[in-house]
Amino acid sequence: MRKSGEEKQKPIAFFDSGVGGLSVLAVAVRCLPAEDFIYFGDTANAPYGRKSKAEVQALSLQAAEILIEHGCKALVVACNTATSAAVHVLRAKLPIPVIGMEPAVKPALERGKEGKILVMATPLTLKEEKFQNLCRRCAVDLSKVLLLPCPTLVELVERGCTEGTAVRAELERIFASIDTASVSTVVLGCTHFLFLKDALQQVFPAGVTFIDGNLGTVRQLKRVLAEHDLLREQTARQGKVELMTSGGESARQLLHRLFADVYEKTEGLQ
Repeated sequence: MRKSGEEKQKPIAFFDSGVGGLSVLAVAVRCLPAEDFIYFGDTANAPYGRKSKAEVQALSLQAAEILIEHGCKALVVACNTATSAAVHVLRAKLPIPVIGMEPAVKPALERGKEGKILVMATPLTLKEEKFQNLCRRCAVDLSKVLLLPCPTLVELVERGCTEGTAVRAELERIFASIDTASVSTVVLGCTHFLFLKDALQQVFPAGVTFIDGNLGTVRQLKRVLAEHDLLREQTARQGKVELMTSGGESARQLLHRLFADVYEKTEGLQ
């Protein structure tokens, strides 16, 4: 069904437990430059990865309601944890398309590299049925996969700590029991981890591949918008980006700083 011009002009909404989803938003802004975007980081309630499934569902619905009030035409759950726990609830309750995320296990397998695949994610993402179904759907040989819950890394990024002594010390602690030389591919199964990619690359030998689901999510967003006839006409107009948070002024400033940093790193991406 063809949509009115007014519906196409509405913004695309993104939400995350905090700042992590900014890494997905940056890719979307590059790939869909004519669109307007509105982002909500639930900083006051971060991190989601240590919460119960019911808590994450309630918080996700609360965030979605805030964004719906701003008249959005689609919602991207730019958070692996919220997708795992709540995307089915959001799709059942919201009157707009909802796009979720999942750890990029399939692309990691398709590369066919020798060595183990390390999946880094929050505890809730790794234990949820959605992730188990993903592994079954991809026919994953679990002997090749290492699952590593990393809740403390999310907390570091939420404090704006993406490099330096504290990050190096935490990475050393997390990987103390991992034979990093046996790993060929690292799946960044939490959007926060993109902000630590430079530090993570120092932990592993040269040649290890890092994969995230951001570009795949944005390509799915574009497909869904096209299917619903909701894509804006591509013009020279540059869309607007509005960043919101449930936290205070320091959280708002962090959103803007990290978005500027990660957006710069997407230059040239289509």
